[in-house]
Amino acid sequence: MNSNMERIYNGIVKENPIFIMMLGMCPTLAVTVSATNGLGMGVSTLCVLVMSNFIISLMRKIIPDQVRLPAYIVIVASLVTVVQLLIQAFVSSLYAALGIYIPLIVVNCIILGRAEAFAAKNDPVSSVFDGIGMGLGFTIALTIIGLARELFGNGTAFGFQVMPSFYQPISIITSAPGAFLVLAIIITIMNGASISTAANDKVEGCDGCCATCGKSCKKEENA
Repeated sequence: MNSNMERIYNGIVKENPIFIMMLGMCPTLAVTVSATNGLGMGVSTLCVLVMSNFIISLMRKIIPDQVRLPAYIVIVASLVTVVQLLIQAFVSSLYAALGIYIPLIVVNCIILGRAEAFAAKNDPVSSVFDGIGMGLGFTIALTIIGLARELFGNGTAFGFQVMPSFYQPISIITSAPGAFLVLAIIITIMNGASISTAANDKVEGCDGCCATCGKSCKKEENA
């Protein structure tokens, strides 16, 4: 597996921002009342993440260290504005459903984290693939959570009725506590399958970001 494909694989599986790294919890818990909302937020974030990684990587040598975070925020905010206007123009129903959470992509810790940890230190091509991997991992996670909440909370999937007529929806699943409940169940299943997450697989000095970590969790385990 070449390095670019590895970045995509890591973002989806080994370093999934939601299920493994436990990042971006605000949109994860707030907008995933349906699979469509989760998919829409995920794709929006994916687009911003790929473009911001690319632009920041291109400009990494000319942005002074003293103002790098403000510069990153300006770049990300500009991209989010474009994405927001496009969603408002072409997918107005999704825009109405996501509401304030579209502008809040600007301060999503996944985007700023990848800018600081990867794009600012690597070439544009690698940064684009890193953005694709992390964006796909985020999108898949949000869609799974949204699909679970919609299926058991309303008996539908992507707006289509799939549960039998006698099924009684579990209303709490589509409420705020339901988001925590569904995420907790997924993490419990992962723990039961011995899939390590940031909550249970940190070595001493680990900040939760594998891209900048100087240690190997696997190596530490084997040692």
